[in-house]
Amino acid sequence: MTRVVKCLVLAVALVGVGSCSDDSGPVAGMLTVSLTTPNPGADGAILLTVVGPQAITSVAAGTGLRVFSQPLTTTTKLAVTGPLTNGAFLMIGVADLGQAGQYHITIQSIAASSDFHLRSLAGYGLTISH
Repeated sequence: MTRVVKCLVLAVALVGVGSCSDDSGPVAGMLTVSLTTPNPGADGAILLTVVGPQAITSVAAGTGLRVFSQPLTTTTKLAVTGPLTNGAFLMIGVADLGQAGQYHITIQSIAASSDFHLRSLAGYGLTISH
């Protein structure tokens, strides 16, 4: 074989190897947590528990809110304070968006903003999206 043909064969072989690689590994990203509240603007604090297959990687509260957390693990408690309204209020970082459906978040308690008395959880809900 001539040198040009050998180089061409090598190039085709390398392209074939590259096309067999698996680029579908974990993709990190953010999940958005949204709240449904029967008391928009009148809730001042919420305590949540996030459970997932891997530790969450970060957490950030929406505009005008503050978030406090325990160390980020596969089960993490979070407290969010400030005027809570309907809609997105929290962002959670995860190591693999492919596992987004395996993350669950539950409300432990909610307090009124006026006197911080605990409210009944009836009518409240959370959704996670990405």
